[in-house]
Amino acid sequence: MSYLPGKFVWFEHVSNDAAKARAFYGDLCGWTFLPMPMSEQAYDIIMNGADGIGGFRTAEPGMPSHWSSYLSVADVDKSYAAAKAAGAKSLLAPMDFGPVGRGCAVADPTGAAVCLWKGAQGDPVDVEKTPVGGWFWNELSSKDVKAAVAFYEKVFGFTHDEMDMGPQGTYYMFKDATTGKMRAGAMQQPPGMPMPSNWLPYIHVADCDAAAAKATKLGAKSIMMPPTDIPNVGRFSVIIDPVGAAIAVIKGV
Repeated sequence: MSYLPGKFVWFEHVSNDAAKARAFYGDLCGWTFLPMPMSEQAYDIIMNGADGIGGFRTAEPGMPSHWSSYLSVADVDKSYAAAKAAGAKSLLAPMDFGPVGRGCAVADPTGAAVCLWKGAQGDPVDVEKTPVGGWFWNELSSKDVKAAVAFYEKVFGFTHDEMDMGPQGTYYMFKDATTGKMRAGAMQQPPGMPMPSNWLPYIHVADCDAAAAKATKLGAKSIMMPPTDIPNVGRFSVIIDPVGAAIAVIKGV
Protein backbone atom coordinates (compact mmCIF):
# COMPACT_ATOMS: atom_id res chain seq x y z
CA MET A 1 0.00 0.00 0.00
CA SER A 2 1.40 3.38 -1.00
CA TYR A 3 0.30 7.01 -1.12
CA LEU A 4 0.89 9.71 -3.70
CA PRO A 5 0.05 13.06 -2.05
CA GLY A 6 -0.76 15.65 -4.70
CA LYS A 7 -2.41 13.16 -7.05
CA PHE A 8 -6.10 13.37 -7.89
CA VAL A 9 -7.20 9.88 -6.96
CA TRP A 10 -11.01 9.80 -7.16
CA PHE A 11 -13.75 11.57 -9.09
CA GLU A 12 -17.35 11.63 -8.02
CA HIS A 13 -20.45 12.54 -10.00
CA VAL A 14 -22.71 14.47 -7.64
CA SER A 15 -25.98 14.06 -9.45
CA ASN A 16 -29.59 15.23 -9.37
CA ASP A 17 -30.47 12.21 -11.52
CA ALA A 18 -27.93 9.48 -10.85
CA ALA A 19 -29.75 6.82 -12.90
CA LYS A 20 -29.77 9.04 -15.99
CA ALA A 21 -26.10 9.94 -15.50
CA ARG A 22 -25.05 6.32 -15.00
CA ALA A 23 -26.81 5.27 -18.22
CA PHE A 24 -25.05 8.03 -20.15
CA TYR A 25 -21.54 7.29 -18.88
CA GLY A 26 -22.01 3.55 -19.03
CA ASP A 27 -22.75 3.80 -22.76
CA LEU A 28 -20.19 6.51 -23.47
CA CYS A 29 -17.22 5.15 -21.51
CA GLY A 30 -18.00 1.46 -21.10
CA TRP A 31 -18.09 1.86 -17.33
CA THR A 32 -19.99 -0.49 -15.07
CA PHE A 33 -21.23 0.31 -11.57
CA LEU A 34 -20.92 -1.49 -8.27
CA PRO A 35 -23.52 -0.57 -5.62
CA MET A 36 -21.96 0.18 -2.25
CA PRO A 37 -24.25 0.20 0.79
CA MET A 38 -24.14 3.45 2.75
CA SER A 39 -26.14 4.48 5.78
CA GLU A 40 -27.57 7.70 4.35
CA GLN A 41 -27.93 7.13 0.60
CA ALA A 42 -27.07 4.87 -2.31
CA TYR A 43 -23.54 5.07 -3.67
CA ASP A 44 -22.38 3.43 -6.91
CA ILE A 45 -18.68 2.85 -7.52
CA ILE A 46 -17.53 3.49 -11.09
CA MET A 47 -15.70 0.47 -12.45
CA ASN A 48 -13.40 0.85 -15.45
CA GLY A 49 -12.80 -2.82 -16.10
CA ALA A 50 -11.61 -4.23 -12.78
CA ASP A 51 -10.61 -0.85 -11.34
CA GLY A 52 -12.76 1.31 -9.09
CA ILE A 53 -12.07 4.88 -10.24
CA GLY A 54 -14.91 7.00 -8.83
CA GLY A 55 -18.49 7.08 -7.73
CA PHE A 56 -22.00 8.44 -8.13
CA ARG A 57 -23.91 10.04 -5.29
CA THR A 58 -27.12 12.02 -5.09
CA ALA A 59 -26.83 15.80 -4.90
CA GLU A 60 -28.44 17.78 -2.10
CA PRO A 61 -31.75 19.41 -3.10
CA GLY A 62 -31.12 22.44 -5.29
CA MET A 63 -27.46 21.59 -5.93
CA PRO A 64 -26.54 21.40 -9.64
CA SER A 65 -24.98 18.20 -10.93
CA HIS A 66 -21.19 18.32 -11.11
CA TRP A 67 -18.02 16.27 -10.93
CA SER A 68 -16.11 16.47 -7.64
CA SER A 69 -12.33 15.94 -7.52
CA TYR A 70 -10.50 14.19 -4.66
CA LEU A 71 -6.89 15.18 -4.00
CA SER A 72 -4.66 12.81 -2.02
CA VAL A 73 -3.02 14.37 1.03
CA ALA A 74 -0.72 12.93 3.68
CA ASP A 75 -2.87 14.25 6.56
CA VAL A 76 -6.44 15.44 5.98
CA ASP A 77 -6.69 17.51 9.17
CA LYS A 78 -3.37 19.29 8.67
CA SER A 79 -4.12 20.03 5.00
CA TYR A 80 -7.60 21.27 5.91
CA ALA A 81 -6.15 23.65 8.50
CA ALA A 82 -3.45 24.83 6.09
CA ALA A 83 -6.02 25.39 3.34
CA LYS A 84 -8.20 27.51 5.61
CA ALA A 85 -5.18 29.49 6.80
CA ALA A 86 -4.33 30.19 3.15
CA GLY A 87 -7.80 31.56 2.40
CA ALA A 88 -9.92 28.52 1.56
CA LYS A 89 -13.53 28.23 2.70
CA SER A 90 -14.63 25.10 4.56
CA LEU A 91 -17.31 23.08 2.80
CA LEU A 92 -17.04 19.92 4.89
CA ALA A 93 -14.91 19.49 8.01
CA PRO A 94 -12.63 16.43 8.21
CA MET A 95 -14.53 13.24 8.97
CA ASP A 96 -14.11 9.49 8.67
CA PHE A 97 -16.03 7.65 5.96
CA GLY A 98 -16.39 4.26 7.62
CA PRO A 99 -13.51 1.94 6.74
CA VAL A 100 -12.87 3.69 3.39
CA GLY A 101 -10.86 6.71 4.46
CA ARG A 102 -10.90 10.23 5.86
CA GLY A 103 -11.76 13.35 3.90
CA CYS A 104 -12.99 16.93 3.85
CA ALA A 105 -13.92 19.55 1.29
CA VAL A 106 -12.89 23.16 0.78
CA ALA A 107 -13.39 25.90 -1.77
CA ASP A 108 -10.08 27.40 -2.80
CA PRO A 109 -9.66 31.20 -2.53
CA THR A 110 -11.01 31.62 -6.09
CA GLY A 111 -14.12 29.51 -5.36
CA ALA A 112 -13.27 26.11 -6.87
CA ALA A 113 -14.34 23.18 -4.69
CA VAL A 114 -11.90 20.33 -4.03
CA CYS A 115 -12.03 17.34 -1.69
CA LEU A 116 -8.97 16.33 0.34
CA TRP A 117 -8.61 12.61 0.88
CA LYS A 118 -6.57 9.95 2.67
CA GLY A 119 -7.78 6.51 1.60
CA ALA A 120 -7.47 3.51 3.88
CA GLN A 121 -6.19 1.35 1.02
CA GLY A 122 -3.59 3.73 -0.41
CA ASP A 123 -3.72 5.52 -3.76
CA PRO A 124 -3.96 4.23 -7.33
CA VAL A 125 -0.49 3.77 -8.75
CA ASP A 126 0.83 5.97 -11.55
CA VAL A 127 0.79 4.27 -14.94
CA GLU A 128 2.80 4.98 -18.07
CA LYS A 129 -0.29 5.19 -20.26
CA THR A 130 -3.82 5.95 -19.09
CA PRO A 131 -6.25 3.19 -20.14
CA VAL A 132 -9.32 4.06 -22.17
CA GLY A 133 -12.04 4.96 -19.68
CA GLY A 134 -9.49 6.14 -17.09
CA TRP A 135 -8.76 9.63 -15.81
CA PHE A 136 -6.27 11.41 -18.06
CA TRP A 137 -6.05 14.89 -16.53
CA ASN A 138 -7.72 17.41 -14.22
CA GLU A 139 -7.92 21.11 -15.02
CA LEU A 140 -8.75 24.15 -12.95
CA SER A 141 -10.61 27.00 -14.64
CA SER A 142 -10.19 29.91 -12.26
CA LYS A 143 -11.46 33.46 -11.86
CA ASP A 144 -7.97 34.35 -10.59
CA VAL A 145 -5.51 31.74 -11.75
CA LYS A 146 -2.43 33.41 -10.25
CA ALA A 147 -4.05 33.40 -6.81
CA ALA A 148 -5.10 29.77 -7.32
CA VAL A 149 -1.60 28.68 -8.34
CA ALA A 150 -0.13 30.39 -5.29
CA PHE A 151 -2.67 28.64 -3.05
CA TYR A 152 -2.11 25.12 -4.38
CA GLU A 153 1.65 25.51 -4.25
CA LYS A 154 1.62 26.84 -0.71
CA VAL A 155 -0.81 24.29 0.72
CA PHE A 156 -0.02 21.15 -1.28
CA GLY A 157 3.62 21.66 -2.22
CA PHE A 158 3.24 21.74 -5.99
CA THR A 159 5.66 23.43 -8.33
CA HIS A 160 4.62 24.37 -11.84
CA ASP A 161 5.62 24.80 -15.45
CA GLU A 162 4.07 27.44 -17.70
CA MET A 163 2.91 27.29 -21.31
CA ASP A 164 2.09 30.35 -23.40
CA MET A 165 -1.37 29.83 -24.91
CA GLY A 166 -1.39 33.08 -26.90
CA PRO A 167 -4.70 34.93 -26.58
CA GLN A 168 -5.85 32.40 -23.97
CA GLY A 169 -3.02 33.44 -21.65
CA THR A 170 -0.68 31.25 -19.61
CA TYR A 171 -1.42 27.60 -18.89
CA TYR A 172 -0.03 26.39 -15.56
CA MET A 173 0.91 22.73 -15.05
CA PHE A 174 1.12 21.58 -11.44
CA LYS A 175 4.00 19.20 -10.74
CA ASP A 176 4.96 16.94 -7.87
CA ALA A 177 7.88 18.80 -6.30
CA THR A 178 9.75 15.54 -5.60
CA THR A 179 9.19 13.44 -8.72
CA GLY A 180 8.34 16.11 -11.30
CA LYS A 181 5.21 14.15 -12.23
CA MET A 182 2.54 16.35 -13.82
CA ARG A 183 -0.62 16.30 -11.71
CA ALA A 184 -3.05 18.91 -13.08
CA GLY A 185 -3.43 22.12 -15.04
CA ALA A 186 -4.84 25.58 -14.38
CA MET A 187 -5.92 28.46 -16.56
CA GLN A 188 -7.62 31.84 -16.29
CA GLN A 189 -11.32 31.98 -17.11
CA PRO A 190 -12.21 34.40 -19.91
CA PRO A 191 -13.78 37.64 -18.70
CA GLY A 192 -17.55 37.52 -18.35
CA MET A 193 -17.86 33.74 -18.11
CA PRO A 194 -20.79 33.00 -15.78
CA MET A 195 -19.41 29.66 -14.61
CA PRO A 196 -17.68 29.77 -11.20
CA SER A 197 -14.11 28.57 -10.74
CA ASN A 198 -14.14 24.78 -11.12
CA TRP A 199 -12.13 21.62 -11.65
CA LEU A 200 -12.78 19.74 -14.90
CA PRO A 201 -11.77 16.04 -15.12
CA TYR A 202 -10.67 14.52 -18.45
CA ILE A 203 -11.60 10.94 -19.43
CA HIS A 204 -9.32 9.08 -21.84
CA VAL A 205 -11.18 7.82 -24.92
CA ALA A 206 -10.20 5.84 -28.01
CA ASP A 207 -11.54 8.50 -30.41
CA CYS A 208 -12.42 12.04 -29.35
CA ASP A 209 -14.63 12.86 -32.34
CA ALA A 210 -16.54 9.60 -32.02
CA ALA A 211 -17.00 10.15 -28.28
CA ALA A 212 -18.36 13.68 -28.79
CA ALA A 213 -20.75 12.46 -31.49
CA LYS A 214 -21.89 9.56 -29.32
CA ALA A 215 -22.40 11.87 -26.35
CA THR A 216 -24.78 13.96 -28.44
CA LYS A 217 -26.75 10.86 -29.48
CA LEU A 218 -26.91 9.77 -25.84
CA GLY A 219 -28.53 13.04 -24.77
CA ALA A 220 -25.69 15.37 -23.80
CA LYS A 221 -27.06 18.87 -23.24
CA SER A 222 -24.33 20.42 -25.34
CA ILE A 223 -20.83 20.11 -26.72
CA MET A 224 -19.26 23.06 -24.92
CA MET A 225 -15.97 22.65 -26.79
CA PRO A 226 -15.99 20.76 -30.11
CA PRO A 227 -13.14 18.31 -30.75
CA THR A 228 -9.91 20.33 -30.80
CA ASP A 229 -6.25 19.39 -31.10
CA ILE A 230 -3.72 20.24 -28.37
CA PRO A 231 -0.24 19.94 -29.96
CA ASN A 232 1.82 17.10 -28.48
CA VAL A 233 -0.97 16.25 -26.00
CA GLY A 234 -4.01 14.96 -27.86
CA ARG A 235 -7.48 15.84 -29.12
CA PHE A 236 -10.16 16.84 -26.64
CA SER A 237 -13.75 17.97 -26.30
CA VAL A 238 -15.80 19.37 -23.40
CA ILE A 239 -19.30 17.98 -22.92
CA ILE A 240 -22.23 19.02 -20.76
CA ASP A 241 -23.80 15.68 -19.80
CA PRO A 242 -27.57 15.02 -19.74
CA VAL A 243 -27.91 16.17 -16.12
CA GLY A 244 -25.80 19.33 -16.55
CA ALA A 245 -22.31 18.32 -15.35
CA ALA A 246 -19.28 19.33 -17.41
CA ILE A 247 -16.78 16.64 -18.40
CA ALA A 248 -13.91 16.53 -20.89
CA VAL A 249 -12.90 13.61 -23.11
CA ILE A 250 -9.47 13.31 -24.68
CA LYS A 251 -7.57 11.00 -27.00
CA GLY A 252 -3.96 11.29 -25.91
CA VAL A 253 -1.12 11.19 -28.41
